[in-house]
Amino acid sequence: MNSPKEILTLGWREWVALPQLGIRQIKAKVDTGARTSALHAFEVRSFHEEGKERVEFLMHPIQKNNDAVVTCVADMLDKRVVTDSGGHKEERFVIATNLAIGKYSWPIELTLTARDDMLFRMLLGRTAIKNIARVDPARSYLVGKKKRIAEVNHEKQ
Repeated sequence: MNSPKEILTLGWREWVALPQLGIRQIKAKVDTGARTSALHAFEVRSFHEEGKERVEFLMHPIQKNNDAVVTCVADMLDKRVVTDSGGHKEERFVIATNLAIGKYSWPIELTLTARDDMLFRMLLGRTAIKNIARVDPARSYLVGKKKRIAEVNHEKQ
């Protein structure tokens, strides 16, 4: 893990990775109005394995593309009732995973929810960046850079 030693400046959207979930790149909206980070998930199921409660889910990592699918598995931390920006309450699974952005990586918590109708498949909330980053709302992609498809495919080998 390589947490930043100084405060990072992020744009309002950044390319990030969730390597433990097999997500090599995903465009995230950095949202200081959201306490909790959220990740698009569907066909979510919980199960027990070796005495741990785990969750498996599918997700579409690319905006406006429902053909690309990643299967993710993670330890379940909790179930929480989350109120979205429209005031709707939803019980969500909570997982922990490492967030990688640029050359940095640190652990964050994510709630799992269907974000099919949302522009961004991931929301990076203020708890995930507390004491690590500030946000410049007028700029984008200050730390995370989009990898070309060839680079992503090469990493899989």
